[in-house]
Amino acid sequence: MLIGKVVGFVVSTRKSENLVGNKFMIVEPVTAMKQSNRIVAVDKVGAGIGELVLVAEGSAARIGCGEDRSPIDAAIVGIVDEGQNLDLE
Repeated sequence: MLIGKVVGFVVSTRKSENLVGNKFMIVEPVTAMKQSNRIVAVDKVGAGIGELVLVAEGSAARIGCGEDRSPIDAAIVGIVDEGQNLDLE
């Protein structure tokens, strides 16, 4: 799981039928996660641009959002209200 900031969104009109109805957000991991690549994550909690979020990856992402038969590799599963030692730069 990683912590990241939502920096944008993606609109896709043509996609796998298992993904219809999902919102896709671009997440930039916080520096402390030591991961520099932005990811696209399915948003299951209604996150907005600028919010810090918890992102599950891999099979945990599919299970965590109840989409075990969908092609999901990353899912926003929580919005961070408060944290300590988060390097946001």
